[in-house]
Amino acid sequence: MTTTAALPAAWSALEAALRARRPVLVSYHGRQRTLCPHALGWHNNRPMLLGYQTGGQTSTGTLPADPRKRWRCLYIDEIDHLLAETTSSQWGTADNYNYSHPFPAIDEVTIAITPNDAQQAS
Repeated sequence: MTTTAALPAAWSALEAALRARRPVLVSYHGRQRTLCPHALGWHNNRPMLLGYQTGGQTSTGTLPADPRKRWRCLYIDEIDHLLAETTSSQWGTADNYNYSHPFPAIDEVTIAITPNDAQQAS
């Protein structure tokens, strides 16, 4: 069972952004990304974020044109820097989001946006 003491520092900021439907700017593996947090949970006992990327850099260069391919799973303890984004970016999502099982990477979901929440935020 996971405990609050095991949570990385970025968890609380990501959870606040998820609850408020606010995009965040993160530096992850040296790349700057704008992400809309959709789910927080655990993968192999490591904290993980499922985010929808709306801007910034990717490992392949540019964001895919297909919105359904902009999902990113990031280990939260590997986020180098996080900044709440409140002004320049709007919330984003795609129609292939499944809150009951947010992609196979998250084994144990702690908090996730429900379908009604996602629709209201888009």
